[in-house]
Amino acid sequence: MKVLMINGSPHADGNTYTALREMRQIFEKEGVETELLQIGTQAVRSCIACGGCAEKGRCVFDDIVNEAAPKFEACDGLVVGSPVYYASANATLVAFLTRLFYSTHFDKTMKVGACVVAARRGGLSATFDELNKFFTISGMPVASGQYWNSVHGRAAGEAAQDAEGLQSMRTLARNMTFLMKSIALGRDAYGLPEREPFERTNFIR
Repeated sequence: MKVLMINGSPHADGNTYTALREMRQIFEKEGVETELLQIGTQAVRSCIACGGCAEKGRCVFDDIVNEAAPKFEACDGLVVGSPVYYASANATLVAFLTRLFYSTHFDKTMKVGACVVAARRGGLSATFDELNKFFTISGMPVASGQYWNSVHGRAAGEAAQDAEGLQSMRTLARNMTFLMKSIALGRDAYGLPEREPFERTNFIR
């Protein structure tokens, strides 16, 4: 089992990292390999809808997105962490995820996704919903914890004082591990669910 963890915060050791680190400790205890990518400090431009990835098999902008793509393909689960800015995820992270999901054409079905968010006070659930949509559009089961996956803190590392938030991270990691292992067993025993040819409608004829 392998989990790719994405830190979308520009602060490598901030509260988003505190949440991810709590999960990582559980993954390691459960025998799950992890890799952490620091995205929030990268210069990531957004998708320009050029369609070049359909021909090249990779994004036309050769940056951290293309570096992350094979890691994403190889992993069993993806954890995305973000701070909350104006009730939204970090724009750098959103640009990264948009291009990563759009430019990679491998089957993401049954890779387990989870997101965690960090904020001083509000906007957590809106950001949580925003990030989960990347998983659900791709056929990825979403792991849940014991509450919405969030921690509170303003100053760097302050989330370490959020006992309930950290417990939520540990619960999420355990649940995600169980789900990944269960899917692996199910795939071996029953295969993946049947997929119909995609019916694309644009609403304008």
